[in-house]
Amino acid sequence: MLSRNALKYAGACPKSALHRAFATEAPAAAASSASTSTQAVKPKSATRPCISTAVILNRSPILTRTPAPFETAFYSYQQRIRRALSNPFPHEFYFKQGSLLQTRFNMEDREREKIAFGESFVPPEDTDPEKLAADRAAVEQLAQQEGEGEELAPREHPSDISNDVKSLDRKGQRNLYLLLLAEENGKQVWRFPQGGLEKNEFLHQAAQRDLYAEAGDRMDTWIVSRNPIGVYKPKAQKPTPENPHDYVFFYKAHIMAGQATIDGQKIKDFAWLTKEEIEPRVDKEYWSVIKDILSDF
Repeated sequence: MLSRNALKYAGACPKSALHRAFATEAPAAAASSASTSTQAVKPKSATRPCISTAVILNRSPILTRTPAPFETAFYSYQQRIRRALSNPFPHEFYFKQGSLLQTRFNMEDREREKIAFGESFVPPEDTDPEKLAADRAAVEQLAQQEGEGEELAPREHPSDISNDVKSLDRKGQRNLYLLLLAEENGKQVWRFPQGGLEKNEFLHQAAQRDLYAEAGDRMDTWIVSRNPIGVYKPKAQKPTPENPHDYVFFYKAHIMAGQATIDGQKIKDFAWLTKEEIEPRVDKEYWSVIKDILSDF
């Protein structure tokens, strides 16, 4: 459109000048319209993101964690306080006088007193040495009959000694996570089980399917939630139809039984690793996203 000043003085100008004014405005408007139409028909496929799902498969600890020295000292201190403030246990009410069970309780209670307060706190026994030795032999025999005193399994598994990262029995006090060595763009990278999204498929369904596709279906797993716990957007160049922006949504899962199996083609290897063992294997950008998702213990 012409400006108001152009219309105001249109009567005083020759027709040729007015014609030139309109001719000047028309090409500009046409160019603007053409530019707008070009932007409107710009294909969206160039910036359409490629969505993937990844599963952080966790094997929870199978052993109670060994307490730290401070924790051990604190629990021992609390135990001494409770023992000092508690009323004496009425063992005469629960055990028959002179029975083997009463003798066993008295001997075990003396040991608990020594652990809590030390040797000097417990008065010496005034029992005949021969009778005391006979009582101890009878108590040991009773313990054997009841299956007590058996040697417990060691807290360190043979896979810890051999550093077998494929074993689910290693690092029993820690959380382990399944990591895969995949062939991508001509190079091998460590990452979590991952795959694309199919048509009319929910993210959590794709996560379960992709987990079985890459790590095998010989596992009993459980996807914790339908909601992802994190998202990873790799730093890519200018998006193109061949190289769109990727968004990887992470889902948390637990393994109850079974073991991972790989095809050896796209997936070259796998490992069950703790959090600090994952860091040197993955890319720094990948690690910056997943480090706060993984558990320290």
